[in-house]
Amino acid sequence: MGINMDFAGKKVIVTGGASGIGKAIVEGVVSAGGYAVIVDLNEEAAEAVRSELGKDNAAVYKVDLSDAEEIRTVFNCILEEQGQIHVLINNAGIVSTVPFEEVSQKEWDRTVAINLTGVYAAMSVIYPAMKEAGYGRIVNTASVAGKIGGGLLGTSAYAATKSGVIGLSKAIAKEGAKYGVACNAVCPSLTKTPMTANMGEEKYNRIVAGIPLGRPADPKEIANVILFYASDLASFVTGEVADVDGGITMD
Repeated sequence: MGINMDFAGKKVIVTGGASGIGKAIVEGVVSAGGYAVIVDLNEEAAEAVRSELGKDNAAVYKVDLSDAEEIRTVFNCILEEQGQIHVLINNAGIVSTVPFEEVSQKEWDRTVAINLTGVYAAMSVIYPAMKEAGYGRIVNTASVAGKIGGGLLGTSAYAATKSGVIGLSKAIAKEGAKYGVACNAVCPSLTKTPMTANMGEEKYNRIVAGIPLGRPADPKEIANVILFYASDLASFVTGEVADVDGGITMD
């Protein structure tokens, strides 16, 4: 008997759903019968994705994920308009690549705001609703950088935020388990996305040389693991931090 991913009857929020890994997640949700709620700053790109998938299969909400209060306002609106949210996938993020001594306060604050505080703010709205419903799946996109301290593409500020996402995910998993709310994290390494497209050949080759599988990931390869944790195939999994990194960490 085959095992199939099934999101029929499920509403799934995906932040950063207009491109890269997020778009691949949204496509996976809809192809498995689910309804995708695409949250992205780039409303035009998000609407294009919605059109590709069929407008009855998705909704779009524009959010500046560096603004915690805007996140809370829009996410409360999502709950009001969409009803029960079964899955929250916090995928959006930015990368900080400069050496520690060159990290300005402005860059630090923006990286933390989007990569960590944005995840917290989204969960602060959705988690209580999931708890009340007695069901929820939260998946947070962290990074291999959060485990090894950067050194591939992202550096200190990026690594710090992704380590924070890992710790936050475990904390939510502990608190949410008895209420039927699972929370897991996924740690990708280099992935072929718009965020990594312009790094330069030298840096690209250096990073790929450190990946045992010898290549970057396709966004769908990361999305497949995220979708697994978001689905009921992972019904007995919570607090897990999955490496989808081509063999870098092997822990």
